[in-house]
Formats: sequence, structure tokens, C-alpha cells
Amino acid sequence: MSPNRPPAEPPGDDTLDLRLDELVALLEGGRPEAEHLDGDLLDSVGIWHPADTPVGTFQLVPVLLERDLPLLTRWMNDPAVSAFWELAGPETVTAEHVRAQLDGDGRSVPCLGVLDATPMSYFEIYRADLDPLARHYPARPHDTGIHLLIGGVTDRGRGVGSTLLRAVADLVLDHRPRCTRVVAEPDIRNTPSVSAFLSGGFRFAAEVDLPDKRAALMLRDRALRHVL
Repeated sequence: MSPNRPPAEPPGDDTLDLRLDELVALLEGGRPEAEHLDGDLLDSVGIWHPADTPVGTFQLVPVLLERDLPLLTRWMNDPAVSAFWELAGPETVTAEHVRAQLDGDGRSVPCLGVLDATPMSYFEIYRADLDPLARHYPARPHDTGIHLLIGGVTDRGRGVGSTLLRAVADLVLDHRPRCTRVVAEPDIRNTPSVSAFLSGGFRFAAEVDLPDKRAALMLRDRALRHVL
């Protein structure tokens, strides 16, 4: 999920915005990549309020390995999930992936997506501007990324994913006032995922080459959140 080589030319039309945001960051005391890493980089995801959605009450709940590892491992071993997440195998495989985030500096927070009190999805909320991904697109300070998998087969293919992506993007924009857009980079071959992002209010910005995939760069802009 981390980037590979940059495209020959930066994708999208956000270069001017990037320069302006970098100037603001410099005036405020530093560049985004030099941001102090001893604070809460994602504005306390664990205490974000639940969201009322057309499919029920949804909440992000930070992962506890001792509680959630068996469930996450089962989801990662679903063929439809493992085809793109590539984390099939024993619990140690999933544990290593999640623990790297839990033991990190807070730039990525793994969460269960809980719908009407039932865990049914897995999200990673991460600082895209502090991730290697930022080398592959014109990142802005505080860009926030989303990775998603829907765990239950019955919740796939009926619009639940799109609804939750819209809800989570809105939670990010509500609780992270410095974030001007939410970013995602699903595998370009994962047509259902790309479609879900489009239906969830994201726009397609570009295709980018990452080490493990060719990705669709998807953006949900704060300025367009009530339009798309």
C-alpha cells in the first residue's frame, strides 16, 4: 500500500494549491514533512462521534488486537479481500500489519467500522501527507487517507460501502479542520471499490504507479462535499 516510483508528471491539477499550502505551512513554522510527531496526528479518531447514515448508526472504533484479531484475520482470509489486501494466512500475518500501526507514531489508526453495534468493516485512517504516498501526487498538508474493507459478504454490493465511505470522509472533514480533502488509492483493477468511492462523493484524479499496484487516486474535497 506504499508508493513506488513517481509518475513522469504529477497527476491532477493541484500543483498551485500545493505551493500555496506549503507557503502557509512555512509561515506557521514548518513544512508538512517536518511536522512534530509527538502529538495527535489525526485529531483523536478514537473519540469521534457516531454518524447517522441511511443504513444505520456508524462509528469508528480503534482496533484492540487482543479483542479484534480473530475477526480481522477471518476477514483477511476471505478471497475477495485477500486478492487486494494480500494479508491471507495465520493470525500472525494480520497482527504484524496492524501492530505496525499501533506501535507507530500515530500517522495511521486502524479501526473497526461498527454499524448498529456490529463490527462489519475495517478502516485505516492515515495521514496521506506524511505517508510515502505523498511522493506520488501533489499532497497538501493534512491530507487524510482511507483504506477500507467490508467484512461481511451480505454488506457488499448493495451500496453500504459507498454510504460508509461518505460518512467516514465527512467525519474526517468534521473533526480535522485543517484537512482540505480526503484521499484514497484503491487498486485500479478493483472496480467495485473504485465505484464505491465515486458513489461516496470522491472524484477520480489520476492513475498512479505504486510498488504493489496501479492505483486510482480518489479525492473528496471539502469544498465539494455538499455537491458530490
